[in-house]
Amino acid sequence: MKHTLLGIAFVCGCLAGCRTHSSGIAPQSSVAIFDYFNYRGEDTYYKNNTLPDSCSFYNPVLAGWYSDPSLCTNGEGDYFLVTSSFTYFPGVPIFHSRDLVNWEQVGHVLSRPSQLLNMEKQHVSGGIFAPAIAYNPANQTYYMITTNVGAGNFFVKTKDPYGEWSDPIMLPGVWGIDPAFFFDEDGKGYIVNNDDAPDGKPEYPGHRTVRVVEFDPATDRCVGERKIVIDKGCRPEEKPIWCEGPHIYKINGIYYLMTAEGGTSGWHSEVIYRGPTPFGPYVPWEGNPILTQRTLDPNRPDPVTCAGHADMVKTPEGDWWGVFLACRPVADNKENLGRETFLMPVKWTEDGWPRFTEDGQAVPLVVDKPGVKRGENVTFGNFSRMEQFNDSVLGNEWMTLRGSATDYYSLTTNPGYLTIKCADVKSSEKAVLPYVCRRLHHHHFCVDTRVTFQPEHDAQSAGLLLLKDETHQYLLVRTCRENRHFIEVCKISAEGSSTIGEKEIAPGIATVDLRINGRGLEYDFSFSPDGGKTWESVVEGVDAGFTSTAVAGGFTGTVVGPYASNVR
Repeated sequence: MKHTLLGIAFVCGCLAGCRTHSSGIAPQSSVAIFDYFNYRGEDTYYKNNTLPDSCSFYNPVLAGWYSDPSLCTNGEGDYFLVTSSFTYFPGVPIFHSRDLVNWEQVGHVLSRPSQLLNMEKQHVSGGIFAPAIAYNPANQTYYMITTNVGAGNFFVKTKDPYGEWSDPIMLPGVWGIDPAFFFDEDGKGYIVNNDDAPDGKPEYPGHRTVRVVEFDPATDRCVGERKIVIDKGCRPEEKPIWCEGPHIYKINGIYYLMTAEGGTSGWHSEVIYRGPTPFGPYVPWEGNPILTQRTLDPNRPDPVTCAGHADMVKTPEGDWWGVFLACRPVADNKENLGRETFLMPVKWTEDGWPRFTEDGQAVPLVVDKPGVKRGENVTFGNFSRMEQFNDSVLGNEWMTLRGSATDYYSLTTNPGYLTIKCADVKSSEKAVLPYVCRRLHHHHFCVDTRVTFQPEHDAQSAGLLLLKDETHQYLLVRTCRENRHFIEVCKISAEGSSTIGEKEIAPGIATVDLRINGRGLEYDFSFSPDGGKTWESVVEGVDAGFTSTAVAGGFTGTVVGPYASNVR
């Protein structure tokens, strides 16, 4: 029982045999009260391809929108991994692992508005790009460096990656995007990143450079000249585009520079160079790219596409493993999961070059890592997450958009429930929204929630919001119109809001369950007026491709969660 004040109504609901528990809370003026939120992954691939043993895992190792992965180790068996968050709050999720397979999100690097997380008026795919994490053994400090496209490049640091990170330290002389730290054995630091073409005069669209500057950890400042080390890419004569996401490694006395190339779509790839100093000169490997899926048959079963933007790390056993982003389209390059984090062993050629895949090799969806025992609460395969809102703060998997949204939601106003105020904000606005959300992780999924809500006027609504960006959304909400009450499904597009399905309900029904089923490229929307005992369809077979990156563009995946608003 959530709390004793629910009394007889709660007990009667339980006796009625509800799937979880009856709300038993009275509606309150202009707020929606959410009792639980249940997410279940139901992908057919995982059902049909069971893992062969306890040492194996599924790719992606972080399923769902976890793009631009970067990882580091402290040399004591701990690995930390970060991914992009764009305009979502908190920023930059951070994961911990002892074996690279079992990951746990331990928080966010950017957890306070003072860390450049006020992102009102930015597009969903603005904000925080491509974070890179590094550990400096000389001062036992972790660094996370990134770009806020509305403010510039900056970094934060900490000695405790599980706790709070510093306020941002700006890098006024480091222009461009995708910065990363490299700390050498002599204690010196370096920042490498993507920037404009020389003198700001590109020879063709996508002509970029990679630049390096020395960094002094004692003063947190860059020193000396910032130099171009890569111009265009590994084969300049082919006019490669977007040499980005760079990382430097020192391996057996040789400096390796790894970058992405080809843009973030189907031509995405990863290439490698090496040289005698952090400033080069860098020579590309003649076998580049070291990772790509662009030459494979697009009609192959269970395709992985857009592979690139990688990072790699050496294990205590001396093996190398790497993470990278890639996509899993359902059909026609459409998917709602965004760019996900994959994990693979890195192989080395006889002459000392690393590579993830050989030419024509598909990224494997099942990988074996000898000596690892797969845990129970993994981040891959089919999994379920039940949230009953019993804590006073949201769990690490929950996010809000463009700010903390604590003016709109509360976990303490009605303890044991998520309460969201109906705010004068529409989901299509570039503003902080009355919305609490989490990622989709599967092509086939089921999401349901229970909400107590009585709309007070025709523009007021509350329920579930599926959001890709400002103009690609679906709403499943309780609303009213001319004193009649409805469960309604709305499509939010560049043309505005349109109703694509509705079912009338009795005005006296204050509590309903809402459900969204994902079936690859289709969504089904339904509701239950009786605590989940029976379900009624509102509309089925809705185009899920509308919220895919292939249609909407952008860099994020689709998210879903509770929402309430005063305006339509």
